[in-house]
Amino acid sequence: MSESTTSRGESSSSFPLSMVVAGVIVVLDQVSKRAILEWVELHRNISINAWFNITHRENLGAAWSFLADAGGWQRGFLSVLALAVSGYIAWWLWSLRNERSSVLTVGLALVLGGALGNVIDRILLGHVIDFIEVYIMGWAFPAFNVADSAITVGAGCLIIDALFLSKLGERKTSDAQESSPPKDTEEIAPAAEKTTSAKNRDL
Repeated sequence: MSESTTSRGESSSSFPLSMVVAGVIVVLDQVSKRAILEWVELHRNISINAWFNITHRENLGAAWSFLADAGGWQRGFLSVLALAVSGYIAWWLWSLRNERSSVLTVGLALVLGGALGNVIDRILLGHVIDFIEVYIMGWAFPAFNVADSAITVGAGCLIIDALFLSKLGERKTSDAQESSPPKDTEEIAPAAEKTTSAKNRDL
């Protein structure tokens, strides 16, 4: 089997692996939230250390409590938006199945898993369960969950890919194109050699 065929076969596995990553995020997110619902009372804080608490909050908005006080319309809007974005990301991952873009595909898979984890809460509960509370220099960061964390890390991967890796790949492609001789030159050179050989024979 040729090297190009092998590379194509290896890269084609990126889509199912991306779905596995997204699925793992959904499972971890939902299991952790069900544990909070089962064992931690609403608004209770369990102090782990000076900067980290386990809590139980009902978030009616998006990640980091964005739009939490919007009045109720945000439930349907955010659910439809999350499903639309998830469908688009799934299509994007499918289109990347033959590309070597590991950081991009991992980032998209994390965002997909996080979006699905939170939309399941909105559809089933009408709100999202947040339970991780972090204090930074005495300031309480908005409570979040596993899905929010996955979305944040995934977004970071997308930014890294957009700012550095994609541009690096484009630069390598451009350099390769510039260093390769033009096709016309490649075709003319053998013809010139044949003409020279024929003249030498005539002499």
